[in-house]
Amino acid sequence: MTKRPNFLFIITDQHRADHLGCYGNEIVQTPNIDGIAASGTRWDKFYVANPICMPNRASIMTGRMCSVHGARHNGIPLSKNHTTFVELLRDAGYNTGLIGKSHLQSFTGLPATNKFTAEEGKSTPSANLRDAFKDNRHGSEYDLEIVPKWHSPLADRKNGDFYGFEHVEIAADHADQASGDYLLWAKAQRADFDTLVGPENALPDGGIDAPQAWRTAVPEELYSTSWIADRSSDWLAQQAKQDAPFFLQMSVPDPHHPFTPPGRYWDMYAPNEMELPASFGKSDLPPIRAMKEAMEQGTDPRDNQNPFAVSEGEARAIIALTYGMITMVDDAIGRVLRQLDDLGLAENTVVIFTSDHGDYMGDHGLMLKLLLHYQGLIRVPFIWHDPTRPASDVLNSDLGSSIDISATILARAGIQPYNGLQGRDLMGTAPPAAILVEEDSQRSMTGFERPQRIRTLVTDQYRMSLRQGEDWNELYDLENDPLELRNLYEDPDSKPIRQALSELMLDRTIELQDRAPLPAYRA
Repeated sequence: MTKRPNFLFIITDQHRADHLGCYGNEIVQTPNIDGIAASGTRWDKFYVANPICMPNRASIMTGRMCSVHGARHNGIPLSKNHTTFVELLRDAGYNTGLIGKSHLQSFTGLPATNKFTAEEGKSTPSANLRDAFKDNRHGSEYDLEIVPKWHSPLADRKNGDFYGFEHVEIAADHADQASGDYLLWAKAQRADFDTLVGPENALPDGGIDAPQAWRTAVPEELYSTSWIADRSSDWLAQQAKQDAPFFLQMSVPDPHHPFTPPGRYWDMYAPNEMELPASFGKSDLPPIRAMKEAMEQGTDPRDNQNPFAVSEGEARAIIALTYGMITMVDDAIGRVLRQLDDLGLAENTVVIFTSDHGDYMGDHGLMLKLLLHYQGLIRVPFIWHDPTRPASDVLNSDLGSSIDISATILARAGIQPYNGLQGRDLMGTAPPAAILVEEDSQRSMTGFERPQRIRTLVTDQYRMSLRQGEDWNELYDLENDPLELRNLYEDPDSKPIRQALSELMLDRTIELQDRAPLPAYRA
């Protein structure tokens, strides 16, 4: 009988595809991730289902689009009624573990900014019937990742498994601000840990000045990335003593902002040696103009999750700090890969690497994410290394999506996928004609008067983004305009292309409508 494969699924946060050596970046040092690619396959055109943390992580877990599983934006948990591929692995006898960031539920516990309000003159007889869903994902089972309530390990508070994960050790939030089970551990190591975190406790920064950047006083060995590597290595050691196959999700919160690489990683890369993106300062879309004006006038706080404009110096500094965070992540991954080797597990462990979404990282003069579906946001790395099916630095140019990850893992494990799973087996099925990307913002941001609802279609050659309620849309020829500088949407000569893509978007949207649940009876 063929031995069932193990899986090590590594996912980083807010990490662009081109911020890796194996994807052509000649500055950032990522030898361990590059090594996975050198003996495996990397996808060149791999896109997120949604360029926001919670929605896309929910899509990875379910293999379903956000409009179907309902976690459309940060703040909407993944329903416990939705099946995850990890549950199928668990039921098939796999030991399942999650170490690091989950973000399938909310962090802050803050009230929503767009609550349902009754129309004037109309009564609301029941507070419980204000939503189309009666099970609206509220209550204690959806408060497990709320940081202010994290007084004991999540493992002690969950009832049964956690979305299919039997073993959980969570690092919530990001960078110097990471919390959750990690923070409980860090405080156990140093009673004064609170005096090491945050900009108020920062070390001298050496002249680096950029939004959301400070030189953390947290030492490397107590930083969340190191903790995740150590705990992942320990969990793998326990698996080596057992006969059951395993699935481990090693989920690192970096290189997400704030930009706080610890120790030697802070000044590993010099800002003045960083190149500005080729699109910096060359874009003229309405929200980009508005963000640039807000930066120049000092009216944009630039201290939250919303995208913002940056100066050339700020862009160089943030890129350098992000590279430091990425190299620290790569070093941590290297330790875990060596543990796999030392334990004799590498020869039967499929290693997968991806990210939940990208970052502008200076493209078009912007930072962070949301709203504009440039390649830096929606294109992420996807690397697959299977030791039983060796490949040598294969570049796959097929279109792939986050919703395909679950189907591909289940296929490799020999497990039948569930009804309603919308992704495809990347190894055994033909690619689609296009990838659909969704975004449903919950709040207004600089440059927009209303929350944005956007649908993007990506083909081998084009990217078209349509947005509700605005008088402009986007269309780019990615082959001839890879920087996405010339918007062809209103170009008369491009009208036939726009019409063909619109029809393709409609076709793909129909294809991705839900096919669950199965009918109980024939009519």
